[in-house]
Amino acid sequence: MQEPAITPDLIAAHGLKPEEYDMILEIIGREPTFTELGIFSAMWNEHCSYKSSKKWLRTLPTSGPQVICGPGENAGVVDIGDGQAVVFKMESHNHPSYIEPYQGAATGVGGILRDVFTMGARPIASMNALSFGEPGHHKTRQLVNGVVEGIGGYGNCFGVPCVGGEVRFHPAYNGNCLVNAFAAGLADSDKIFYSAASGVGMPVVYLGAKTGRDGVGGATMASAEFDDTIEEKRPTVQVGDPFTEKRLMEATLELMQTGAVISIQDMGAAGLTCSAVEMGDKGGLGVRLDLENVPQREENMTAYEMMLSESQERMLMVLKPELEAEARAVFEKWDLDFAIVGETIAEDRFLIVHNGEVKADLVLSKLSSTAPEYDRPWVATPEAEELAEVPQIDPIDGLRALLASPNYAGKQWVYEQYDTMVMADTARTPGLGAGMVRVHGTDKALAFTSDVTPRYVRANPIEGGKQAVAEAYRNLTSVGAKPLATTDNLNFGNPEKPEIMGQFVGAIKGIGEAVAALDMPIVSGNVSLYNETDGQAILPTPTIGAVGLLAHTDEIIGNEVREGHVALVIGETNGHLGQSALLAEVFNREDGDAPHVDLDAEKRNGDFIRANREMIKACTDLGDGGLALAAFELAEAAGVGVHLDEASTEFLFGEDQARYLVACNFDQAEALMIAAGQAGVPLVSVGKFTGDMVRIGSSEASLEDLAATFRSSFAEAVA
Repeated sequence: MQEPAITPDLIAAHGLKPEEYDMILEIIGREPTFTELGIFSAMWNEHCSYKSSKKWLRTLPTSGPQVICGPGENAGVVDIGDGQAVVFKMESHNHPSYIEPYQGAATGVGGILRDVFTMGARPIASMNALSFGEPGHHKTRQLVNGVVEGIGGYGNCFGVPCVGGEVRFHPAYNGNCLVNAFAAGLADSDKIFYSAASGVGMPVVYLGAKTGRDGVGGATMASAEFDDTIEEKRPTVQVGDPFTEKRLMEATLELMQTGAVISIQDMGAAGLTCSAVEMGDKGGLGVRLDLENVPQREENMTAYEMMLSESQERMLMVLKPELEAEARAVFEKWDLDFAIVGETIAEDRFLIVHNGEVKADLVLSKLSSTAPEYDRPWVATPEAEELAEVPQIDPIDGLRALLASPNYAGKQWVYEQYDTMVMADTARTPGLGAGMVRVHGTDKALAFTSDVTPRYVRANPIEGGKQAVAEAYRNLTSVGAKPLATTDNLNFGNPEKPEIMGQFVGAIKGIGEAVAALDMPIVSGNVSLYNETDGQAILPTPTIGAVGLLAHTDEIIGNEVREGHVALVIGETNGHLGQSALLAEVFNREDGDAPHVDLDAEKRNGDFIRANREMIKACTDLGDGGLALAAFELAEAAGVGVHLDEASTEFLFGEDQARYLVACNFDQAEALMIAAGQAGVPLVSVGKFTGDMVRIGSSEASLEDLAATFRSSFAEAVA
């Protein structure tokens, strides 16, 4: 078949700038073949090369005594004691989910699960963080329904519990929803599998499902802005099959027991190209591939299509040749393809041969290590103007407005579509605070959360970045867990715009400061840029996924609010209303600065909660919606009314950081007050849980009435 001529239009269609094409000519000393152009496009796009973000990502703290493997592998690995490790990562599937919501979200789940089991870990938990446009927008309902169905459809069939997540709505996401998928798995800490190839002449083996034309060019599409040609991009979205993935996981974990695996890599973005290059590059080896041996499900596939297909449920592996028969038997038992498609070579070459014809012959190390790296110009986000006066409002009216918003209403409609209890180790169903999973066969438990407040990040990227980490820290602390480590999913607009790059740089600075202060290093992550449509960027959304450990399930802080419990606020309240939920939902305003995050106070107050957990019956952090929303949520979950003494708008709805709401018996409240005094921790009594009414100052409504609004508003907005 005649290959197309390399023209400026073809180069641009591959997401390469003219100066980047000039770099390619300089590296290879000739014009590339069509397949080579596709390979460079795949390896050098933003999604695979991190060319706009690498400089700043290097500044993040990524190590600590608990870290076994930091960024750079399929997922991060953290020690949880007793020879066990938790393996986890968060990744975006934003662009595919906007084009084709069901498959985009489903394959996002599939990809993140493969990242985990490729490291030798059995997945035990998943989460997702979703951002959509305003509920009234003509696309929002279709996107929400498709995405939630896709996540449930894949995760439920695969058989991993969804234990938490978040859903938000804002007009800035009208043209670009965000689907961030998280997965965590368990492994023996001395049996982690890595992707660096080793040994010359070792067979390169293709595992899993057959290769088709779905997803060709997907990584390049994910690194571009959207415009009115969006419908034409549908073929770049992959199609997932969770039952094949389940078999692939079982076969992979079984294969790892045989000792046959030298290195292994998930075929994710840019498929065969990226996985082969990364394995070779990390091992300092070359790779030769013979594409006629690649299992194909469509006829007459070209070298270009096979190298860039993002068909799902596939892995690439370097194998010990003497154990080939044993390895093949495992995959054939699971009815999956097992094909030797090439070998490792001593020379630094990426040699692609199809039916005896050389389709690509490139210096392998140049494909990843010499990808362009940009120090993009950036401007700091201007300081927010001072907040104009916020009128006092009736507290019940303010609370009702929050409960009626799909942003703050109960998300049962979402998580009831997910299997949250499969594997029977889920210790807490989603809906209130961090998710929790017992570590099977032990007394330990792991807690998981994902957090960010994009309004804060837009107003003040540094404080907003710090706040995302601090809130994750508080959510883990609220269930009694010691925060261990984090994964980041950095979603931003076009980095070629200095103000967008400034948001990115500010957020990274804030995140770096917070993970260092709170001892939660970043061990894995993902950057998603160019989240814009027709020049309109999303809110900067650096999602933080975090994992915490409970040494024993007895240490879990429950949600046991009872009649007569005292309500205490730990941490200092100044009544910060800038960028607050109340301001947005009641006054339709997004002004003022983000709340300041005092990392010393966060650490001190979190340590205090964990040290005094036996006196605490229920705990939640104070974030969006402040004390009023947090008190209602604890009351609603327990079916007990709540009376709060103070009625000022600032005190009730302010979003000061480093704060927790705690419920306990009267005598425990006294003991906590004494302990707080000794530890220098601010603590005040704010009311009590009693009866069947929500009473704030002199204003009141029945708990049942408010709960009905809370439980129905989300579904009414999107179902």
